[in-house]
This record gives sequence, C-alpha cells and structure tokens, in this order.
Amino acid sequence: MDLFAVIAERRILEAMERGEFDDLPGKGKPLNLEDEDPMVPEELRMAYRMLKNAGLLPPELELRKEILRLQDLLDAVRDEGERRKRRRDLDFKLMKLNTMRRKPVFLEGLPEYKEKVLNRLSR
Repeated sequence: MDLFAVIAERRILEAMERGEFDDLPGKGKPLNLEDEDPMVPEELRMAYRMLKNAGLLPPELELRKEILRLQDLLDAVRDEGERRKRRRDLDFKLMKLNTMRRKPVFLEGLPEYKEKVLNRLSR
C-alpha cells in the first residue's frame, strides 16, 4: 500500500472513532452505484438509464463490458501465443471505445504500443 493510502486509511479510522460518520444520510443502506456511470456524459445518462431499464445497453457500455471480460480473461491465460492474441483483441476494443467516445487513444491502456508511439514521436 502506498504512503497516501496508509495516511488516508488512518484518517478515516480516526474520524470513525470520533463518530464523524454516524449521522450521514443513508447510513446502513447499500449504495446504489449503478445509476450514475461517470464515464457516460451527463446529457446521455437519462437515455442510457431508459435503455438499461428496457434490457438494452448502448454500444459503448456493451463494449466496456466486453473489455472488462477480456481483461479478466487475459489475466488468466498462461499460453504466450493465446495471451498475445487476447491482448490484440483487447487493444482493438480499447481503441474502438476511445474512437466511439471521440477521445484520444489512451496509451497507458496500450502498453505494447506506448513505447513504439513515443519513439516515433520523439524523432
């Protein structure tokens, strides 16, 4: 655990001991984290919620689910050839998602290409 996480954890525990969290609204109730996806632009959230309630997912969210599944699969694959294939699939889907969002490609999510791109840009 890094230093900031240790400090934050310690301060949270101290605040709990002082009772600073005792009167928070919703205490003892589960958090509903599914309603507001921070990756979905605010102006699209209502439409996405309606689609979700109808049992449909927008293409971006469907792709995000697939990316998460591929990341889990990649962690479990031990065969190097199969691992490379899965990594290529994952890289393609990450680039597709970034393109759908009209955001620049996030090189940290593509470690196999990061060095190549940086070398080419530094020429």
